Amino acid sequence: MNNFNVEFYTRKDGSKPAKEFLLNLDKKMLAKITGEISLLEEYGNLLREPYSKHLEDGIFELRAKVGNDISRVLYFFYYEQRIILTNGFIKKTQRTPKNIIETAKKYRNDFLERNDNNE
Repeated sequence: MNNFNVEFYTRKDGSKPAKEFLLNLDKKMLAKITGEISLLEEYGNLLREPYSKHLEDGIFELRAKVGNDISRVLYFFYYEQRIILTNGFIKKTQRTPKNIIETAKKYRNDFLERNDNNE
Protein backbone atom coordinates (compact mmCIF):
# COMPACT_ATOMS: atom_id res chain seq x y z
CA MET A 1 0.00 0.00 0.00
CA ASN A 2 2.47 2.68 1.23
CA ASN A 3 -0.02 5.49 0.66
CA PHE A 4 1.15 7.60 3.61
CA ASN A 5 4.29 9.65 4.04
CA VAL A 6 5.71 9.96 7.56
CA GLU A 7 7.71 13.13 8.28
CA PHE A 8 9.29 14.76 11.31
CA TYR A 9 7.94 18.05 12.62
CA THR A 10 10.74 20.63 12.34
CA ARG A 11 10.97 23.60 14.68
CA LYS A 12 11.90 27.03 13.30
CA ASP A 13 15.47 26.44 14.51
CA GLY A 14 15.69 23.28 12.39
CA SER A 15 15.57 20.78 15.27
CA LYS A 16 13.28 17.76 15.07
CA PRO A 17 12.05 16.69 18.53
CA ALA A 18 10.66 13.28 17.48
CA LYS A 19 13.80 12.41 15.51
CA GLU A 20 16.01 13.44 18.45
CA PHE A 21 13.90 11.25 20.74
CA LEU A 22 14.24 8.25 18.43
CA LEU A 23 17.99 8.66 18.07
CA ASN A 24 18.36 8.47 21.86
CA LEU A 25 16.55 5.12 22.18
CA ASP A 26 18.46 1.87 22.63
CA LYS A 27 18.89 -0.29 19.52
CA LYS A 28 16.08 -2.74 20.29
CA MET A 29 13.52 -0.03 20.97
CA LEU A 30 14.63 1.96 17.93
CA ALA A 31 14.22 -1.15 15.75
CA LYS A 32 10.77 -1.80 17.20
CA ILE A 33 9.48 1.74 16.75
CA THR A 34 11.03 2.00 13.27
CA GLY A 35 9.02 -1.09 12.31
CA GLU A 36 5.89 0.52 13.67
CA ILE A 37 6.58 3.71 11.71
CA SER A 38 6.64 1.47 8.61
CA LEU A 39 3.24 0.08 9.62
CA LEU A 40 1.99 3.63 10.05
CA GLU A 41 3.19 4.50 6.54
CA GLU A 42 1.41 1.46 5.16
CA TYR A 43 -1.88 1.65 7.06
CA GLY A 44 -2.11 5.31 8.08
CA ASN A 45 -5.45 6.13 9.66
CA LEU A 46 -6.44 2.44 9.60
CA LEU A 47 -3.68 1.50 12.09
CA ARG A 48 -5.22 0.72 15.47
CA GLU A 49 -4.28 -0.66 18.87
CA PRO A 50 -1.95 -2.11 19.94
CA TYR A 51 0.17 -0.07 17.49
CA SER A 52 -1.62 3.26 17.47
CA LYS A 53 -4.15 5.05 19.64
CA HIS A 54 -6.03 8.35 19.33
CA LEU A 55 -5.37 10.47 22.41
CA GLU A 56 -7.36 13.67 21.91
CA ASP A 57 -8.04 16.48 19.46
CA GLY A 58 -6.46 14.73 16.47
CA ILE A 59 -3.28 13.74 18.31
CA PHE A 60 -2.33 10.06 18.12
CA GLU A 61 0.41 7.97 19.70
CA LEU A 62 2.49 5.26 18.08
CA ARG A 63 3.11 2.60 20.71
CA ALA A 64 6.19 0.42 21.13
CA LYS A 65 7.13 -2.00 23.91
CA VAL A 66 10.32 -3.96 24.41
CA GLY A 67 10.38 -5.99 27.62
CA ASN A 68 9.21 -3.62 30.34
CA ASP A 69 10.22 -0.49 28.42
CA ILE A 70 7.45 1.44 26.71
CA SER A 71 8.00 4.27 24.23
CA ARG A 72 5.50 6.51 22.50
CA VAL A 73 5.79 8.88 19.55
CA LEU A 74 2.98 11.38 19.04
CA TYR A 75 1.75 12.40 15.61
CA PHE A 76 -1.05 13.96 13.60
CA PHE A 77 -2.39 13.66 10.07
CA TYR A 78 -1.99 16.42 7.50
CA TYR A 79 -3.20 16.88 3.93
CA GLU A 80 -2.11 14.64 1.06
CA GLN A 81 -1.59 11.53 3.20
CA ARG A 82 1.14 13.15 5.31
CA ILE A 83 1.74 12.04 8.90
CA ILE A 84 3.78 14.38 11.07
CA LEU A 85 5.71 12.93 14.05
CA THR A 86 5.91 15.61 16.72
CA ASN A 87 7.56 14.33 19.90
CA GLY A 88 8.18 11.21 21.92
CA PHE A 89 8.59 10.01 25.47
CA ILE A 90 9.35 6.98 27.61
CA LYS A 91 6.13 5.89 29.25
CA LYS A 92 6.32 5.55 33.03
CA THR A 93 2.68 5.98 34.08
CA GLN A 94 -0.66 4.50 33.01
CA ARG A 95 -1.84 7.66 31.24
CA THR A 96 -0.01 9.80 28.72
CA PRO A 97 1.09 12.94 30.60
CA LYS A 98 -0.98 16.00 29.70
CA ASN A 99 2.11 18.15 29.06
CA ILE A 100 3.31 15.66 26.41
CA ILE A 101 -0.03 15.96 24.57
CA GLU A 102 0.02 19.75 24.92
CA THR A 103 3.52 19.84 23.42
CA ALA A 104 2.28 17.81 20.43
CA LYS A 105 -0.62 20.25 19.99
CA LYS A 106 1.75 23.22 20.20
CA TYR A 107 4.01 21.68 17.55
CA ARG A 108 1.00 20.90 15.35
CA ASN A 109 -0.26 24.50 15.63
CA ASP A 110 3.19 25.81 14.71
CA PHE A 111 3.41 23.37 11.79
CA LEU A 112 -0.04 24.38 10.51
CA GLU A 113 0.73 28.09 10.82
CA ARG A 114 3.96 27.79 8.90
CA ASN A 115 2.72 25.33 6.27
CA ASP A 116 -0.68 26.86 5.63
CA ASN A 117 1.09 30.20 5.07
CA ASN A 118 3.70 28.49 2.84
CA GLU A 119 6.67 29.62 4.91
